[in-house]
Amino acid sequence: MSTVAVIGGGVIGLSVAWRAARAGWTATVHDPDPGSGASWVAGGMLAPLSEGWPGEEHVLGLGAASLQRWPEFAHALERETGIDVFTAGASLTVALDAADAADLRTIASWVGEQGYEMRILTRAEIRDLEPSLGPRIRLGLLAPTELSVDNRRLVEALQRAAVAAGVQFVHTSVGDLDALREDRVVLAAGSASATLWPGLPVRPVKGEILRLRVRPGATPPPQHTVRGSVHGRPAYLVPRADGLVVGATQYEAGDTEVTVAGVRDLIADAEMLFPAIGEYELHEASAGLRPMTPDNLPLIGRLSDRVIAATGHGRNGILLTALTADAVLAELAGAPLPEATHADPRRFVKESVR
Repeated sequence: MSTVAVIGGGVIGLSVAWRAARAGWTATVHDPDPGSGASWVAGGMLAPLSEGWPGEEHVLGLGAASLQRWPEFAHALERETGIDVFTAGASLTVALDAADAADLRTIASWVGEQGYEMRILTRAEIRDLEPSLGPRIRLGLLAPTELSVDNRRLVEALQRAAVAAGVQFVHTSVGDLDALREDRVVLAAGSASATLWPGLPVRPVKGEILRLRVRPGATPPPQHTVRGSVHGRPAYLVPRADGLVVGATQYEAGDTEVTVAGVRDLIADAEMLFPAIGEYELHEASAGLRPMTPDNLPLIGRLSDRVIAATGHGRNGILLTALTADAVLAELAGAPLPEATHADPRRFVKESVR
């Protein structure tokens, strides 16, 4: 039986190991603390259409292809673990001023031209859909096919499914890929990937996020994922069973310390979208490191005959989990997935003989 070592126990690594084990591989995950990195901090939005922008056809195409795979991916997890990871079934992006409204119309037009469904909403339609949103909102963009998931339930489900499929876990760091004995290696170490494959263009970008809980008597949270731009900063509210996730800041930094300024901005921006947020309990403030690449596309594909990259997913690690798992399994089978062509790491680094 063929063996594969997966370096990194986030949602990408766990998904690859689970799927590989189901496909007959003997899979081992190497991570000191699986599920504890950026996957644990994420918002869980599956929103490639709302983030679409002219000129980013490849980013949109990759995200949309993964979104299409998510229902079956999640249902397979639920069948094996009993855990339902979905939290919302549509997303709403809102504009607070004329410039943001113009941007929403641009997105709606361009994404529609690519063949995906989006709908402009008036202020009255927004109030009908989400009556508790802020009074300054003037226009909305509804993406009815976008989803959101509870990232922590996803981590739990993937760990359970991996164990049930026979995946082994080694709770230590890997310092040298050549020292591993497995037939194949999948590099899914997120922002740390470049330390294991020098020259890989992955850098850490810090993001802070808040988790809020509904207090007794407080206004119920929105039922949709709500996104907007406040003072030029992107903000989002993602539903959870007990409240909301509020995010997210973005800094070119490699630490995971939560700053006072970050918390202040997140709360102030969220309050513009959802004024009742002041009634909620501030349950947690945390930060994670997104693995970013120069062109905002991940690195999925062969680095050598033995090593396959599955990293550099940036802000879209949860979204791209379903497609990445399919793409890596296709690489392991020797038949690369066409939808992942533009994520080939050889656009930056030459394939090695290692």
